[in-house]
Amino acid sequence: MGSDCDKSFCTNHMLLNPDKVGLFDLINILFSSNIKKRKFVESSEVEEQDFWRRWILFISIVVQKLLLFFSKPMSIFGSAIEFFLNLLSINGNLASLLLNLVQGKVTMPVKNSASFLSVTGNVDKRVKLDSSIKPGDNERYFGALSMMASKVAYENKAYIETVVTNHWKVYIVTKLIKYYQQKKATTQAFICYDKNEVQDTIVVSFRGTEPFDADAWCTDFDLSWYEIKDLGKIHGGFMKALGLQKNKGWPTKITEQESCCDQLPLAYYAIRDMLRELLSKNERAKFILTGHSLGGALAILFPAILALHKETWLLKRLEGVYTFGQPRVGDDKFVEVMEKKFKEHEVKYFRFVYCNDIVPRLPFDNSELMFKHFGKCLYFNSLYQGKVVKEEPNKNYFSPLYWIPMRINSVKELIRSFTLAYKKGPDYREGGLLRVLRIIGLVVPGISSHCTQDYVNSTRLGSSDVLSHTKTL
Repeated sequence: MGSDCDKSFCTNHMLLNPDKVGLFDLINILFSSNIKKRKFVESSEVEEQDFWRRWILFISIVVQKLLLFFSKPMSIFGSAIEFFLNLLSINGNLASLLLNLVQGKVTMPVKNSASFLSVTGNVDKRVKLDSSIKPGDNERYFGALSMMASKVAYENKAYIETVVTNHWKVYIVTKLIKYYQQKKATTQAFICYDKNEVQDTIVVSFRGTEPFDADAWCTDFDLSWYEIKDLGKIHGGFMKALGLQKNKGWPTKITEQESCCDQLPLAYYAIRDMLRELLSKNERAKFILTGHSLGGALAILFPAILALHKETWLLKRLEGVYTFGQPRVGDDKFVEVMEKKFKEHEVKYFRFVYCNDIVPRLPFDNSELMFKHFGKCLYFNSLYQGKVVKEEPNKNYFSPLYWIPMRINSVKELIRSFTLAYKKGPDYREGGLLRVLRIIGLVVPGISSHCTQDYVNSTRLGSSDVLSHTKTL
């Protein structure tokens, strides 16, 4: 089997390929330490003596295989849910829809229009920035702007352009859809230009994982990794989503043919080149990177590749990185390198975690896996009270000590969904879809906590002291 890893960019690797797995081969990994024999594993290491690590590989492959098997039904079901939610929205509510149906006056939603929302967008329909948070509020303003940008990144081009230009009064530069190197998945981001009396800021926002996108979920559950010299071990799925090229890794430059596949450019290179162009025209401007969920992982990985390519000029123009519900990306070496680079270039890094959100607690930080967080965590509880901590509580989610407290908290969140709007105003009213997720959260805490609603609320209702007192790494 040919290697997927060119030694010029990678010293070690462990890659999982669910397309090549057979039942016997899969089960055998639990009983044999020789992972080199497994068709679905490509590794620079021959043996894996630790049973629990092989068990985690087993689970990762099974989950990916199931996701790929159900990818079409998931997509069809997701599209149906999305269409129904927009149908309800455009006709007012269920009662109005039924009345319009009887009268033959049903208004049909138009996909990819400025009014058409994704499933994620239907959870939280807010489009306006908080008028009480001004550009002069420094990190608090950037935090609130970044979260709204992370939320809007889930939507279509027409919707993004309408929100950014009409509601935010910010200039939309472009919306990019970048090629993701496996199957039919894409990595999406948009760039907007926030010009105000305080500073000109370019915002790069990466889209997170869409609920019914099986390929994107495979990226999250893929525990493949590459060990890159001068960077450490990094999550393989996230690197592929950002633009890692098979057999080539991260060349500093790519040809025009390499930069485009099926007319979709590679994420890292397209964004890097656009930032070079925009920043070269405005010496006053800086840029920030942001994203929710998977988008947060891409936002923190982007400057890592800039550092790998010695893009000092761009790193000096990087104002900060703001991530929300971000999963872990790399190992101890990656943490050490990135902390050093951020300190050297005075880059601010704010990692927001809301309460029991499961995603920031994955992949695990334990003896079986090497993934670590770094920087300071801005942790917000269910009352949106924030504090700066090194690591979020219950860092690997499944601690038995938190079993009861998490479920009590889920009950509080469900009750809060009916009362918060009365206390804080109509902007904080929760819809039926989110309340359904709150109910699911009674059984599986941390699911509804990952929604954008709670992160937007955290940036608006959370203590203003949390961001203003946070120092640069």
